[in-house]
Amino acid sequence: MARHDIEAARTFLFVPATRPDRFDKAVGTGADVVIIDLEDAVAPDQKAEARANVEKWLASGGRAAVRVNGRNTVWFDDDLAVAGAAAAVVVPKAESAADVAAVSALHGSRLPVVPLIETPRGLFSAREICETAGVVRAAFGNVDFSAEIGVDPASHTALSAARSHLVYASAAAGSAPPIDGVTTSVKDPEVLSADTRHARELGFTAKLLIHPSQVSTVAALMSPSPKEIAWARDLLASSTAGVGTHDGHMIDEPVRRRARQIVSRAQEDETSL
Repeated sequence: MARHDIEAARTFLFVPATRPDRFDKAVGTGADVVIIDLEDAVAPDQKAEARANVEKWLASGGRAAVRVNGRNTVWFDDDLAVAGAAAAVVVPKAESAADVAAVSALHGSRLPVVPLIETPRGLFSAREICETAGVVRAAFGNVDFSAEIGVDPASHTALSAARSHLVYASAAAGSAPPIDGVTTSVKDPEVLSADTRHARELGFTAKLLIHPSQVSTVAALMSPSPKEIAWARDLLASSTAGVGTHDGHMIDEPVRRRARQIVSRAQEDETSL
């Protein structure tokens, strides 16, 4: 999986590393990226077995990202060695450039890195983290972050500022737009839809998922709508330079740039289908 594939992905589906019977099933859901989780989904006494599951599956030709345990844990080095065969490495609780630089130090910048921003310390270092060699785009760990500051992880209001900060830091670093955190509800599609729309409105273009049933909804909502695509194509066809009007609104180069982004995103989504 190339760096561009990670940049363009809309859906990132977690699967526990303790369930190798689910690895191929997760890939078959249509998620853009599957993340095999060696961290939160695995108890301490199962880490070695889970790592062996990942190593065996990757060696057989399986393609997925791997979430390793954090740099300050006793499992990090062994996880990182196994993850060298993965499509990407997801680094949890990233709080500094050093937390993600270890991946490139071992495997070179060829291996895409997705740092998880899960603490206020990590958030305020987000630009530095995103500028580190190998990093493609950041992800927001809303559940851990909310625990750090004592708020409900489902609250849009409480976490809006943190989400926006991560969007701004990613843009300032020149990395791809970030990946939003999980929706813990797997039985209420309206909650998932509301979370996804909120994240996209703030500038996220992808989302972490915890259940296969969430894939199709998020993929659709993280893609430009037919109305947006029609607007963008019509605008670009009618306005090529300077300042003008389109459909009663002023048009200048920043507006055309947004239209080009929508068309490009739509083309990427079509290619991935």
